[in-house]
Amino acid sequence: MSDEQDAAERAAAGPEPPRLGPRPLERPPVDAGAASVFGRPDGVRGGFARGDQVNGGPVAGSSPAPPPPPALAGAFGRGPGDTTALQRPPDPQHNGTDPAGPDTFWNAGDVPADIDPWRNPGSAAELGPPAPAEPAAVPAPGGPGARLSVREVLFGRRVEPRALALLGIMALLIGAAGGLIGRLTADGASALTEPGATLTSVTAAKERPPGSVADIAARVVPAVVSIEIRVGDQGGTGSGIVIDPSGYVLTNNHVVAPAADAQGSDIEAIFSDGTRTPAQIVGRDPKTDLAVVKVAVSNPTVARIGSSHSLAVGDGVLAIGSPLGLAGTVTDGIVSALNRPVRLDSGETGANAVIDAIQTDAAINPGNSGGPLVDSTGAVVGINTAIRSLGQGEGGSIGLGFAIPIDDARGIAQELIRTGVVKHADLGVNTKSVTDGITDGAQVQNVVDGGPAAAAGVVEGDVIVKLDDRTIAGADELVVAVREHKPGDTVQVHLVRDGRPLTVQAVLGSD
Repeated sequence: MSDEQDAAERAAAGPEPPRLGPRPLERPPVDAGAASVFGRPDGVRGGFARGDQVNGGPVAGSSPAPPPPPALAGAFGRGPGDTTALQRPPDPQHNGTDPAGPDTFWNAGDVPADIDPWRNPGSAAELGPPAPAEPAAVPAPGGPGARLSVREVLFGRRVEPRALALLGIMALLIGAAGGLIGRLTADGASALTEPGATLTSVTAAKERPPGSVADIAARVVPAVVSIEIRVGDQGGTGSGIVIDPSGYVLTNNHVVAPAADAQGSDIEAIFSDGTRTPAQIVGRDPKTDLAVVKVAVSNPTVARIGSSHSLAVGDGVLAIGSPLGLAGTVTDGIVSALNRPVRLDSGETGANAVIDAIQTDAAINPGNSGGPLVDSTGAVVGINTAIRSLGQGEGGSIGLGFAIPIDDARGIAQELIRTGVVKHADLGVNTKSVTDGITDGAQVQNVVDGGPAAAAGVVEGDVIVKLDDRTIAGADELVVAVREHKPGDTVQVHLVRDGRPLTVQAVLGSD
């Protein structure tokens, strides 16, 4: 398209809208404080100084940067003879021909753009003054100091006397406050019971009057010994009571029986003061489960022998011995029953012993066997022998203990000391316990030929219901009733034969 056609089209389009020129540069005044912080140093007009080419020389307090290392200059510098600047001003022939006016970017300021070191990358870097010194670091608060001992506080002169006096006064005040609070607390506690309360009265009394459990125990325990037996690697314990100044000790047969015939067996008696001494078996009576041993001691404490016939149900008694190996154990209770026929477990003794026992609720356990049962005067009234338990084998006390009456044991012990053996009265029958719902008795199972019963006319099937004045309620009671007599005694035997009562006389023999 020709210039004429172009002009014709512009004329047909109408007048051309006015063209806006560039907005004039506004240079707001610079705050003096900001200029002092962010402005150029005095004498420097550009961002890069040219040493002595700028304002007659370098700025005070500055020094030119050292030349770059050769390796960096060779890698990043201009080639040999190359003086071309990276930024060039516009063509001088166009400078100032623009309708908008001259280019203020290149010609502003006192230094032409082509020599302004700020715009010349080839200008040397100028090092400014050294940075101001950093403020001294404030040390952090230290940890707790070393603790002082009481001696250092009082005598080390490390605490002011006034501080010590103040501490003493504070301690006194705290103590007084604590005492006052305690007094008020005690007054408040007593106020819970005192107002309007009626307290039981007390009277002065001796702590252990004569006849008390403590008094009886103190008098009897020295006469009680613990008996230990050893047979090989087996052992057992029991109890005994000193009955004679010569050192005779009464105990149970089942306590010493394992060591009676065994080779290498050993029996020791241990007194309440810890004295140990060997013991020798003097004699044994398996049918009443009694035995006597002797110890070589001088002037032992001897127990006082009482009477079991004077006992009544409800009387207080003490059981003393070594239950479960615990020597010097004292338990108290009452007499629960008298003349209780008890058949003892033969165990290793092989004897079928039956005793006419004193029953007591004083706790008796394994190890009490052979120890004394004493009354409220401190006299021995029985020898603890057996217990009744709910369990199998050895069990603990359930309030049913049995002792051999001392009146029976005294005669047997005397006979054992004199001869070493005891003979018992015998009727010459074997019986079993029976009842018809009204009357109990001992029915004769067989009669020993030539024995006392056969001579008296007792036959098999007879039911013995009484021996002298003692009622017979079973086979065991017949045994103990016969043993109350001596061989050769004549007794009245009351029996029932074919439903009819019958009484015969029998002269007791010996076993």
